[in-house]
Amino acid sequence: MTLRTSFLSLVALVFVSSAGAEDFKVSDLNFSKPETWKSVEVQSAMRKAQLSVGEEGEVVFFHFGPGAAGGKKANIDRWFGQFKEGPDAINAKTEELKAGDIPVTLVSANGTFLAGRPGGPKTGMPDYALLGAIIEAKGGSIFVKFTGKKATVDAAAKDFKAMVTGAKE
Repeated sequence: MTLRTSFLSLVALVFVSSAGAEDFKVSDLNFSKPETWKSVEVQSAMRKAQLSVGEEGEVVFFHFGPGAAGGKKANIDRWFGQFKEGPDAINAKTEELKAGDIPVTLVSANGTFLAGRPGGPKTGMPDYALLGAIIEAKGGSIFVKFTGKKATVDAAAKDFKAMVTGAKE
């Protein structure tokens, strides 16, 4: 093997081993996306980062600054209200976690998700699920919302939880 071939092999190995390992920042926190998830261009100025999971899963990060966006309860109620069925029928759950010393509230629900822009027309998406995280960072809460087919969200729930609780300053 020539020196050039050895060098090219080493470069290829480094590229392959780092492929998919991608860190990104939202406000004052750094996140590591799961290797199989893809970063995509954000779809609006309100979104600070956006990932795709499989064929129909979407993870969106929002940050509005300190004290903005109505607080934790208002956002949890808003997320649960994005389902056609009421809170008792969507298996709505909340769980308190930590990312280091930073409080994280994890929420989950499933049913017929009403997709669409706020205040605009909605499309019912049956058999969908939502995983959400509200990360109470110093620079204001970061809201992370994962929606998609229930099977997709359920299969990626462990990775989602690891990503939001693994956030670092």
